[in-house]
Amino acid sequence: MPVVITTPGYRYCHKVNHCLSASISALYTAKKPMVTTASSSGTPSNAGAFTTIKETVTFEKEIKKSKFIAIAGPISNEQSAHSFLNQVKDPRATHNCWAYKVGDQYRSNDDGEPSGTAGKPIHSAIVSSGLDRIMVVVIRYFGGIKLGTGGLVRAYGGVASECLRNAPTCLVKSKVPMGVEVPFDLLGVLYHQLQSFEVEDIKQDYDTGKDGTTMVSFKVEFDRSEKLEEAIKANCSRELVFYKH
Repeated sequence: MPVVITTPGYRYCHKVNHCLSASISALYTAKKPMVTTASSSGTPSNAGAFTTIKETVTFEKEIKKSKFIAIAGPISNEQSAHSFLNQVKDPRATHNCWAYKVGDQYRSNDDGEPSGTAGKPIHSAIVSSGLDRIMVVVIRYFGGIKLGTGGLVRAYGGVASECLRNAPTCLVKSKVPMGVEVPFDLLGVLYHQLQSFEVEDIKQDYDTGKDGTTMVSFKVEFDRSEKLEEAIKANCSRELVFYKH
């Protein structure tokens, strides 16, 4: 059963705490060009909620004397994917193949394996898992026996799937910004409701709003914003002006 984590602006269950390399281009020293597909918007989608993995997980399997090690971890964007790759890849390995998915954005790399036999099946495993904002790196140490095109697809896709199947997951909910103009004498009532709904990033601006009122802004879980607005209106018993982004 996934645990639920609510975070403002998709703060993640797990943070990648490693610095980026000197440049993005340094990451792409693959033996063959990277296979890249991304959304046309250029920004991650999935407003609302998504399921990801809580921590870095590993799965290892030997196939015809070749050792395959799949390493999966949560990421937040392309930059954190680069950092994760630098963290887990092994320069001594024969291949470091990978794929990641962040909303509608995804990329994959065959790293010298025949085109479409490594990065693509890893990406397919991610999609089939239903997880988002994750990266899977599959490291191969060649054992002397060639697997063939079909064998490679099954090997890379299989170890990636097994790695994700056993990973602990969590549901991440975004928090959306809201604001309300409220009279000074109702601030106590308002703050009581905000506390009840566990809002975050509360800010009060006395320069915004009409005389005798102040603007209070905050972030609330996206699926509780309407209930919070109803609760504030019911308890304040006055006509209030709400702002949503």
